[in-house]
Amino acid sequence: MITLYGYWRSSAAYRVRIALNLKKILHGHQSIHLVKNGGEQHQPSYTELNPAHLVPTLIDGERVISQSMAIIEYINEQYGGISLLPGDAYDKAIVRSLAQSIACEVHPLNNLRVLQHLEQHHEFSKDDKTQWMNHWMGTGFSALEKQLERYSGQYCFGDQVSLADLCLIPQLYNARRFGIVLDAYPNILKVEANCLALESFKSAAPEAQADAQP
Repeated sequence: MITLYGYWRSSAAYRVRIALNLKKILHGHQSIHLVKNGGEQHQPSYTELNPAHLVPTLIDGERVISQSMAIIEYINEQYGGISLLPGDAYDKAIVRSLAQSIACEVHPLNNLRVLQHLEQHHEFSKDDKTQWMNHWMGTGFSALEKQLERYSGQYCFGDQVSLADLCLIPQLYNARRFGIVLDAYPNILKVEANCLALESFKSAAPEAQADAQP
């Protein structure tokens, strides 16, 4: 039995939920609340699994895997069903490039622990944090929009859902959560609409999770 340790609002856990759904892998979910009681990700029982104090963590039998991108590539290779990466080496590199532009360049700068650090150690107000996220998400989305002009079809890379889409949709959810205007990115919005029409994305959405809160 696979168990995913995550949090309903975690963008990284959201990516993995989509992947598990697309691959039709039965799994359980263990909620790790990132705010309550100082953050359950810091409790010793969890840090034994994930010393980085982050979600998600995937348990597959005796195997313990952290980092969402590594988890997704593991389940893509380990389990059958739809492939989340193209077969051609060059195409695969492009999909990884699109995915990593979000997961490695945009997402880390609006991660919860980064925002908490800015607030606690640099006296960032709520408006300051919003401006910070507007800047870095806007920079990343502008570059991605240009790439999608070349590579996208229904989805980020042609007409097949891929790792890139799994990274994009949670990041757009995060952007909307903080009121970031996305009108300047028609290709991104096209891909988003097509992804959100799929049940695998719908059932992975934060509000659809058992630990979701108002």
